[in-house]
Amino acid sequence: MKLVYFAWVRERVGRPEEVVDLPGEIATVADLVAWLRERGEEYAYAFENPGVVRAAVDRVHAKPEASIRGAAEVAFFPPMTGG
Repeated sequence: MKLVYFAWVRERVGRPEEVVDLPGEIATVADLVAWLRERGEEYAYAFENPGVVRAAVDRVHAKPEASIRGAAEVAFFPPMTGG
């Protein structure tokens, strides 16, 4: 699965994107975030407050309980503001 990181999530993780092989038990966005937090300091820092980071599954905004089974891409980004 391709993971894409935007804005300060990208800065904290230290890369714009990566391709990962997920363990079979990872089924939702929340599962993925929990798994990522265990991958190292940079991920723990990026996802230290998972309620703040937004996700899109195959370019559609998704809630933490959304399924990622069969998805090609999950993107993570901070909340957006306009002005």
